[in-house]
Amino acid sequence: MRQPPQPSLSRREREIMDVLHREGRATVADVRAALARPPSYSAVRALLRILEDKGHVRHEIDGPRYVYLPTMAREQAKRSALHHLLHTFFQGSESQVMGALLNLSPKGLDEGEMRRIKQLIDDALVKGR
Repeated sequence: MRQPPQPSLSRREREIMDVLHREGRATVADVRAALARPPSYSAVRALLRILEDKGHVRHEIDGPRYVYLPTMAREQAKRSALHHLLHTFFQGSESQVMGALLNLSPKGLDEGEMRRIKQLIDDALVKGR
């Protein structure tokens, strides 16, 4: 019986999860091809099995191959990653995150992006968030 997903992942497990969330689904060979300095085929297969045992990944059989998929929806994974980032590096301060995002690009944000951000803030104020 599978356990609910556990949050702590090794660096390599996190890299594999990043590939799966980016691609949506992938074989062992696909995962290896997407990793920088990939471990052996057997090591990737073992890591995917560990991720499956932890509840982060499931597989489907496609002919002779296993195709791996994340168990968490992409939107839910984005929220979870953002929550982790917010509390790990910004002491829970949304304004610190926004400040970091605004200063991330050396060129700054273009006018269209600034308008979209302003609209999101205005919408949140109207909704009372």
